[in-house]
Amino acid sequence: MPLLTILVPIYNEERTLAKLMQELSAALPDSEIVYIDDGSKDRSHQILMREKRPQDIVLSKENGGKGSAIREGIQHANGQYCVIQDADLEYDPKEILLLLSEAQAHPQSIVFGSRFLRRNPNIYPLYLLGNKTLTGILNMLFAGNLTDAYTCYKLFPTALLRTLPLSANGFELEAELTAYPLKLGHQIRECPISYRPRSFEEGKKINWRDAVKGILTMIRIRYS
Repeated sequence: MPLLTILVPIYNEERTLAKLMQELSAALPDSEIVYIDDGSKDRSHQILMREKRPQDIVLSKENGGKGSAIREGIQHANGQYCVIQDADLEYDPKEILLLLSEAQAHPQSIVFGSRFLRRNPNIYPLYLLGNKTLTGILNMLFAGNLTDAYTCYKLFPTALLRTLPLSANGFELEAELTAYPLKLGHQIRECPISYRPRSFEEGKKINWRDAVKGILTMIRIRYS
């Protein structure tokens, strides 16, 4: 059993994918990496097959959204811990080690990488407002004290992750991955991480509709 499985959802990421794969392999050479191609229409699949290591797992599926890709990947994870890594280079793979170290120091804890526990001056003001709003609503509904509920870097003990009744197909998965553990009484710890946001022209995908879906998801989980 590997210590860590990294789940990488991919949709049309040919511009950054090869570099991301190289950075992951260099930073975490002993990890299991599960790449989930969510119906890409560009050269992402060819890049995956060219750059993957023998121990890596490459899955292909019809396009269904980030949530559907992560849920597919969880089924194939063999590591003691699972962490999510987007393929857009907004997050630094080397910092996954910070989350893993925190998780090992506090067994059975969930660890999020927070972009707001250190200064990240390049965050777009509108996205900062949206994230703070979503995090605030989630904290209010579930008595949490998180600073960054919509971070990509979420690390779970794999056995615990598999107990969560995840059903989201899109970015509302971020709400599920936070709301369910808080509702069930699990502890979520945070570590400071860096962040390099890309622009819409470079392929940024999340938008205001995803925020609305996230809020509705939080309310559904809270009152179900």
